[in-house]
Amino acid sequence: MADFYITTAIDYVNGSPHIGHAYEKILTDVIARFRRLMGDSVYFLTGTDEHGQKVQQTAKARGVAPQQFADEISAEFRAMLPRLLISNDDFIRTTEERHKRVVRELLQRLFDRGDIYKGDYHGFYSTRQEQFLQEKDRNPDGSWPEIYGEVSEIVEPNYFFRLKAYQPWLVDFLAKHEGFVFPRFRQKQVVEFLKEPLNDLCISRPRERLEWGIPLPFDGGFVTYVWFDALVNYYSAVAGKPGVWPPAWHVIGKDILVPPHAVYWPIMLHAAGIELPRGLLAHGWWLTSGAKMSKSSGNASNPLDLVGEFGADALRYFLIREMNVGQDGDFSRELFLTRYNSDLANDLGNLVNRVLNMTNRFAGGLVPAAGPDAEPEAEIRKLWETTAADYIPLFEQFQFHTALERLFAFIRSINAYVEKRAPWKLAKSAESADKALLATSLATMAEALRLAAVALRPVMPGATARIDSVLGYAPSGTWSQELSWGSRLAGGRVAESLVLFPRPQTAAPKAP
Repeated sequence: MADFYITTAIDYVNGSPHIGHAYEKILTDVIARFRRLMGDSVYFLTGTDEHGQKVQQTAKARGVAPQQFADEISAEFRAMLPRLLISNDDFIRTTEERHKRVVRELLQRLFDRGDIYKGDYHGFYSTRQEQFLQEKDRNPDGSWPEIYGEVSEIVEPNYFFRLKAYQPWLVDFLAKHEGFVFPRFRQKQVVEFLKEPLNDLCISRPRERLEWGIPLPFDGGFVTYVWFDALVNYYSAVAGKPGVWPPAWHVIGKDILVPPHAVYWPIMLHAAGIELPRGLLAHGWWLTSGAKMSKSSGNASNPLDLVGEFGADALRYFLIREMNVGQDGDFSRELFLTRYNSDLANDLGNLVNRVLNMTNRFAGGLVPAAGPDAEPEAEIRKLWETTAADYIPLFEQFQFHTALERLFAFIRSINAYVEKRAPWKLAKSAESADKALLATSLATMAEALRLAAVALRPVMPGATARIDSVLGYAPSGTWSQELSWGSRLAGGRVAESLVLFPRPQTAAPKAP
């Protein structure tokens, strides 16, 4: 059983992972971890898309079998996941028998219902996108958009899925489910797309042109079109797991929303009598100098380079903090370093150091019990209550960047509180009232840091686990239990130090 089933798009094995792949996995992981902290039983799926003409051609160019090539690239994507601290429950490959079996079953079901028929295809074909094109796909000047690469005109027999017969149903469904696509303006794009009549969907390729695919169960001379193959992964991975389907969300990039995920997929499911997912979350692109980062444009960044240099938590934080889900975001090393130095090293890392250092210096390493609040402590508590009250709703609305902005405002307020209370001055005083204030200030600092770490856990699981450890805190509940201010740390021993976000090393200037 799973209360919350969430998926990423499966990555096509025509090249190595880049920052866009990393972002989608991290975004989905943040949602999955958040739902677990809310008490849900989560099932999180990701994987790789491995059939199709591009894979066959690339493998041939490299002198290896398609399966070997797919194995190698799929292994790269799988290896990336633990390095990014991704907590997926499953990894589906479209070359696995469990997937191929379900694809064949689904195709046969639709064929038996009369929703698949044989006919001749006349038109244009994009090898890069493995997609048949129409005249409306051209640029105004008659050229084809760069995304399609080389486009050729072909005539060949193929099998078709009766897509257009279900267009009225999909239009009605979207009208009744206005939140099916997040963000809402993306759903409006789908509705606009559906104002034009759909064509039936070609779902096959002749085997003399393409061997690398799943043979149609009703005609072995053809293999399955990659979208009709790939989209089924969300269902095939859990077809034998009772209580998991339907998904809560499919997390995908905006470039594969229309038509594959928002038109083909819902209609395929409906035609097959399978319940639809709760919704589609379509995220934006990462841009650099105003251009989309992609393998084809040659400006893609390897996410593991930054992970090796700064750690997965820092990259996760930057990507989630910087991107408004559904919009595009800017990526550069300079922007990353600015966020790393200001938020992580200066604000959070500095606070961790202060709490550990002062607790060891002024309280023998044991977190004191707090006395009655005075005005500064009351202000910190009030700010936390305000922050916490908005935090969960913002996560539920996928407004992670805003939630993190408010959380780090709270973290900065703790550092400001430390300056205002000045525990180092209180420690020098012989007055009993100052000793009591010292204990209260140390307890307040530690508890505020604990709460900040709890709130950061879905985004920075590694760093927050280290903070919990140095505070002597063992998390044991959901957010509803752990996000309330309390005295859980009182009497516990803290570690001596922790350098959580070391400053980047800069090269020494060369001698003249």
